[in-house]
Amino acid sequence: MMDRMNEARVRVPATTANLGPGFDCLGIALQLYNTTTVRRGRGPAKGEMAEEAADLFFREAKMRPFAFHWEVEGSVPRSRGLGSSVTVRLGILHGLNELGGRPLNRPDLFRLCAGLEGHPDNAAPAAFGGFTIVPGSGPLQRYPVDRGLRFVLLIPDFEISTPAARQALPRTVAFQDAAFTAANAAAVSAAFATQNYSALKGALQDRLHEPFRKPLIPCLSPVIEAACAAGALGGWLSGSGSTVACATLRNPEKTAHAMIVASGLDEAVAIVVRADNSGVKILA
Repeated sequence: MMDRMNEARVRVPATTANLGPGFDCLGIALQLYNTTTVRRGRGPAKGEMAEEAADLFFREAKMRPFAFHWEVEGSVPRSRGLGSSVTVRLGILHGLNELGGRPLNRPDLFRLCAGLEGHPDNAAPAAFGGFTIVPGSGPLQRYPVDRGLRFVLLIPDFEISTPAARQALPRTVAFQDAAFTAANAAAVSAAFATQNYSALKGALQDRLHEPFRKPLIPCLSPVIEAACAAGALGGWLSGSGSTVACATLRNPEKTAHAMIVASGLDEAVAIVVRADNSGVKILA
């Protein structure tokens, strides 16, 4: 008989979502990680997010709840539009699943995480890796991202909460703006599905959410324009911000420097990362 597992360590990648026109449905996992450790037994207060995830897990797994505590460490900054809440929620769900004998599979845990988040655009790439599309109906689609494509992230020193960013959105948008954005979302999806990344040029523009969130991130347009002038394919507001992400096939360091200069921010960092094609990983 196997000994009961008492500790699980779960590595979850950061994500960049929306990719401009793909509001609430497109996302990419990045090689930037948080690791959540979940242990049996009582410990410090879990926090509301962990309690909510645990309650949902035990209910869906039809398991008797057991005491646990957790901690997270890593490089994913909070409230910067890089999926930090998903790294915690998915880390706890997978950790409890390991300690509980794996009653749920990866798609089940993704579904629970997406429900907790309220939208699947970050949860899908974090769970499965690569570039993901979660349509309003129909199955999730996932495509690997070639390592030749780099992502340059300008990370400001200020946070933006997802609720605040959503409150900035209008109740209605013009028909022409919706059609423009839908066409670009299709073009972005096709570029990633075929790995024809040069087709991203011009297709990352959005009219559904970014124009209304610009007051929260005044440097958004200048940063993207500078990145494109330095050779990037285009850029977008990562999630609800405050990070600005750009994709490039060449000179990522030049792009990073241009983004920093154009931001006009006294305190900001620019990092270059590749896509993560694996998603959640249980560490030994």
